[in-house]
Amino acid sequence: MVKESATINDFEQQLSELEVLVEHMENGDISLEDSLKSFEQGIKLARSCQKSLQDAELKVKILLSEDASALNEFKE
Repeated sequence: MVKESATINDFEQQLSELEVLVEHMENGDISLEDSLKSFEQGIKLARSCQKSLQDAELKVKILLSEDASALNEFKE
């Protein structure tokens, strides 16, 4: 359970960092070099967040299929 909480916190933190990067870049007051560095960091964060979301979706599907299996067994 601690690992799940840490994963959620990591996701929230990464998403927050991504939002800050986007806001910073949208302001347009940074150099091209800094923009490229921010963009690269943003891509890494976005990929990490996407992976976390995919993992969570898979876990939900597994839990739902386990519940469906248990429900089918109960009906029999």
